[in-house]
Amino acid sequence: MKSLLIACAVIFMSCASTSTQKSSAVQENTELLVSESQGGAEAPGFKIIKDETDFRTIIKGSFGIADLGNESYIKYPQFPKNKKVVLYNLGTFRSGSHKIEEIKSISVKNQILYVEVPAGEPSGGMEIQVISSPWFIFTVPADYKFTSVELKYSK
Repeated sequence: MKSLLIACAVIFMSCASTSTQKSSAVQENTELLVSESQGGAEAPGFKIIKDETDFRTIIKGSFGIADLGNESYIKYPQFPKNKKVVLYNLGTFRSGSHKIEEIKSISVKNQILYVEVPAGEPSGGMEIQVISSPWFIFTVPADYKFTSVELKYSK
């Protein structure tokens, strides 16, 4: 009985360490910097953010701040110097939450950047119809070359 418990503990520990390695590998390649449920463009699309000034302007604009000197309550993430920073607009939705909370993986194939994100949970029942334009900003390695971005939804 004691050896069975030890065997189960070893199997459990090996599974736990494998998932940690996978998430740290994704973390090295990409990082979700900002994700909002409102303020994006009406059509899906992406833009590469070149510098910190552009980065801050995009974040300020999403909050609708009129007095640009009075935004001390916004916590800006650090602008990465050694990675490409990508703004992606998901388009317009009529109901449900489409805010991106996590990036599972990224890859480039045929100059298309594939971004894998968790699929949204169906809410079930009637929803109040609210129009939203979600967007998010994330990083990719500086050497990635792509001309378009596609989201892949997974469980």
